[in-house]
Amino acid sequence: RLTNLEVLYLGKNMNLVGTIPTELGQIKSLLRLNLNSNQLVGSIPSEIGNLTKLRVMIMSGNILSGSIPSEIGNVGEALEQFDISENK
Repeated sequence: RLTNLEVLYLGKNMNLVGTIPTELGQIKSLLRLNLNSNQLVGSIPSEIGNLTKLRVMIMSGNILSGSIPSEIGNVGEALEQFDISENK
């Protein structure tokens, strides 16, 4: 378990394919999440809304589609940067 993880940077990997794991929503200590420039598909999982300490979320440059889940609103005022540009 990654219960104390604050930064997860998997950007510019290009070998990271598939959907965003719902389990990311269990890392409640996460402050920064960067998954940009990969080949991630599908939608942003609603479980991301569990990351109430999240300050930065970058998922640009993937193949994500669908709506932004309303649970993202649970992240609250701590969120300073939210980038999902260059997706479907």
